[in-house]
Amino acid sequence: MLFGGADAVTAMQAVENVAEAPERRFEIDPAALFAALRAERAGGPKIAGYWHSHPSGEATPSATDAAMAAPDGKLWLIIGEREVRLWRAGPAGAVLDRFTELTFTDA
Repeated sequence: MLFGGADAVTAMQAVENVAEAPERRFEIDPAALFAALRAERAGGPKIAGYWHSHPSGEATPSATDAAMAAPDGKLWLIIGEREVRLWRAGPAGAVLDRFTELTFTDA
């Protein structure tokens, strides 16, 4: 998970990938996500977004990423085989109608 605000990532946390096929998909451990949401509501760090890797692919959102992403403005940092790219999930992004690419100075 990424923490901070809409304009800055100030911290990140690795959480367990609980997907049935973690080598092909990612699913954040619900217990970790709920704990982060509870902490946020109590005044703790705000969840700015999420990060995951495409170890043998490009750092571009997949159709699965688009299906999983809420159009809530959260950041998606994707680590690809050769690069790292940053995306914002929204209601009408240029990529898969969900994601808009950002530069690292935009967020």
